[in-house]
Amino acid sequence: MTSRPLHSVADGDPAVAADPQTVVEDFLDALAESDLDAAAALLADGVVYTNVGLPTLRGRDRVVRALGLMDRPGASFEVFLHAISASGPTVLTERTDALIYRRYRAQFWVTGRFDVHAGRITLWRDSFDYVDVVLGSLRGVLGLAVPSLRPTLPTTADTPPGRH
Repeated sequence: MTSRPLHSVADGDPAVAADPQTVVEDFLDALAESDLDAAAALLADGVVYTNVGLPTLRGRDRVVRALGLMDRPGASFEVFLHAISASGPTVLTERTDALIYRRYRAQFWVTGRFDVHAGRITLWRDSFDYVDVVLGSLRGVLGLAVPSLRPTLPTTADTPPGRH
């Protein structure tokens, strides 16, 4: 989960939160709560989603289908926001993301750019260090055999992003 409470996602209509930073926070919270319907409601029909270096997905249906991989039994997602900043419709995040499947947990540092218009995300672009992802994935495998090596989310914004 993120480091702050839910906003409009918990209150009903996620489109009510037109403030770009709140929309992004609500979107990440919805993903962490495995509420794909709430997350989808915060995406524009023509959203563009890119993990830099991987193929770009265009359109809400394609993005939601990709996010659906996290909606399988035993799979989940956690996020810790180290920093978030907005300038007009653009929101920048620095965060630790954790991808979890049963006892496996891969955790890594991510920076993201979100553009928000009319209360909906129109652009979602994440960047990460491939070495950090590989090391986080290896630590996840090692954590299966040695639970004390399994990473945990940071507890303060001062904790450096990535593996802990």
